[in-house]
Amino acid sequence: MRRAPIVTISEADRPTLERWGRGRTTPTRLVLRARIVLAAAKGQDNETIAQELDAWPQVVGKWRARYARLGIAGIEKDLPRGAPKATVKGTKLEAAIVRKTTQEKPRSATHWSTRTMAEAMNTSPESVRRVWKRHGLKPHLSRTFKLSNDPRFAEKLEDIVGLYLNPPANAVVFSADEKSQIQALDRTQPGLPLKKGRSATMTHDYKRNGTTTLFAAISMLSGFVISRCMSRHRHQEWLTFLKMIAQTVPAHLHIHVIADNYATHKHPVIQRWLARNPRVHMHFTPTSASWLNLIERFFRDLTDKRIRREAFPSVEALIRAIEQYIVAHNENPKPFVWTKTVPDILAKVVRARAALVKAAIA
Repeated sequence: MRRAPIVTISEADRPTLERWGRGRTTPTRLVLRARIVLAAAKGQDNETIAQELDAWPQVVGKWRARYARLGIAGIEKDLPRGAPKATVKGTKLEAAIVRKTTQEKPRSATHWSTRTMAEAMNTSPESVRRVWKRHGLKPHLSRTFKLSNDPRFAEKLEDIVGLYLNPPANAVVFSADEKSQIQALDRTQPGLPLKKGRSATMTHDYKRNGTTTLFAAISMLSGFVISRCMSRHRHQEWLTFLKMIAQTVPAHLHIHVIADNYATHKHPVIQRWLARNPRVHMHFTPTSASWLNLIERFFRDLTDKRIRREAFPSVEALIRAIEQYIVAHNENPKPFVWTKTVPDILAKVVRARAALVKAAIA
């Protein structure tokens, strides 16, 4: 007949086991194990200990034997479970997974998943996941981009980055644009508020209540934003906004405005007004390079922090929300700091063009 092992507690282990057994700040699993060992050291059998501690006799026998064999270290931590993880690190299979992920597509999908790749390579999804993690591969993600084909790209880039990094004396530099067609969207039902264990909710459908266009210019020196919401975004509205900027800046200072290539920014009426106001200078970004215009960064913050998750019953409510956000921003304005130099940007563009040529040839 199998007998339970005799448990003898050393003087070094006893204080620790008694502290664990009291269970004041000890994990529950350790409390139970310590009490099992302490009871076993008194000579009690497994059935009696199980009844006293409301535990299964098999559990009592397991930890009694573990302590008798390994000491206090045997009950403090669980032994490793299951077979060791299979690894493909450094094998031909790893190289094949990387090559297939980066150079091929599945027959009926646009990108690989761990399961489809595992099936194709006759391995486990977990092995695929580890290979992708080591090599920084994320097939489920994609990013948008477009290289500018402007023949004067380098010239315009140098002009605008120069304004950011080395602005002229006795002048104010603004990054300006319009955020057009901002929709006043109202939800069809009220959302539920944020609470423990649940994120805030909002309905997927909405009601359109009209649109507005925000004209905004941010000072590269102070971060102060000049803005105005208008119902349309023609050259007439753009001219009104340019005049608003000019009225804000002291008359002895020149004004440099960075804008994109939208047709209204170059309308003949605008050109004639600029000719009559020589202190206002326009600087246009290269085509397909709106990322050079830092006002877009402000527009992103406005959308993320004030517009996207709100419901607006009217255009007036939308305009009030936008104006409140800008007022709060201007109470403690902070400029966006441009850090990339022209050589850094041109080097990245060269690498991107080379990669596109290589992909086209392949």
